[in-house]
Amino acid sequence: MPTYEYQCDDCGRSMEVFQRISERPKRKCPSCGGRIRRLISGGAGLLFKGSGFYITDYRSESYKQAAKAEVSASAAGSSPTPAKDGAAASSSSSKEGGKGAN
Repeated sequence: MPTYEYQCDDCGRSMEVFQRISERPKRKCPSCGGRIRRLISGGAGLLFKGSGFYITDYRSESYKQAAKAEVSASAAGSSPTPAKDGAAASSSSSKEGGKGAN
């Protein structure tokens, strides 16, 4: 349901009212009984979420700076770690040794 803004001509009170589009505009101020008029509002911000939209488009500046620092740090030490390569080599050689023994 849309939110409509109203303002009283007599007492100056401003209010927001949730109404259906098909409802008639309010005419009477709930405070003083004076005439109210519907105002034209600026609306609300719109943010698309879900598949097809990139959440990175809405990241804060601090997040973007931290991500950039992380990428540059990983690029400086881009060589693979020897522990991972050594572990993979030893496991494959032990498998090959097992096949040759059978």
